[in-house]
Amino acid sequence: MAADAGTSRPVDAKALARIATRLQAAAEPPWLHGEVARRMAERLPLMRRQPQRIVQWHAGLGASGDLLRKACPKANLVEVRAAPGARSHEAPRAWWPPSRWSRAAASVTPDEVADASADMLWSNMGLHFEFDIEALMQRWRRAIVVDGFLMFSTLGPGSLASLRRLYRQRHWPAPMAPLVDMHDLGDMLVHAGFAEPVMDQELLTLTWATPAAMVAELRGLGGNADPQRFAGLRTPRWRAELDAACADLRGADGRLRLELEVVYGHAFCAAPRVPVRSEAAVSLEQMRSMLRGTHEAGPDHGLR
Repeated sequence: MAADAGTSRPVDAKALARIATRLQAAAEPPWLHGEVARRMAERLPLMRRQPQRIVQWHAGLGASGDLLRKACPKANLVEVRAAPGARSHEAPRAWWPPSRWSRAAASVTPDEVADASADMLWSNMGLHFEFDIEALMQRWRRAIVVDGFLMFSTLGPGSLASLRRLYRQRHWPAPMAPLVDMHDLGDMLVHAGFAEPVMDQELLTLTWATPAAMVAELRGLGGNADPQRFAGLRTPRWRAELDAACADLRGADGRLRLELEVVYGHAFCAAPRVPVRSEAAVSLEQMRSMLRGTHEAGPDHGLR
């Protein structure tokens, strides 16, 4: 199967969508997503101004609702689900007192998110499930007000390096689709119209006692959307070969070890620039947006 047209990342878009749908249908998001959300929330104090309107993109995967409510108790929260009927993953809330009703997050589809409707857009561990990442960043740019804030996390290309090396040594197809480097993500942010992007990453090491436990957890974290992946189901014989090969992944303590690269990014939404020509037409809405950025935001971007 060839890579889908329209993206520089070789990935099977249909397989990617199936993986995201499966994860959203699970009873709970992966534990890793909750851990990364907690680490992201530790960065929220960097913001000097509290956002009044937060759009949580990839809400069905992000495990972030309660953290955002705690960090920004006065903000209106909108959760963007990938598709109609996607599970919320939010814990049931008591109906009393009535004040809690007003804090229930609105749930919308991506197409229902209005332009300039978010003071902050938050996306936790969902970007690597997107087919056209740069197009999504452009959509985020339109959704955020001038001088608004973007925070996101995603998996980086350092993920499962040992497993990918094991597959190459045995001339097996790749166990996962390529992921985007954090520097390329930063360039995409700039191209999409964001200002002052800051990218960061960390490596997390996961360990397991058995190959079966490792495979089960990796499936719970995602799936293989590489266009050149194995076609069809694997046989018990191949699975036995994989289990034996996993001996190469054992550390000094005897446990299997794999690494995940988590990439963090944040940026500000800059005022739109008008192309310089001998004659330039500026719409009324563009003019209003630029004036808001000049007179309301000022030089202070809200960081401490």
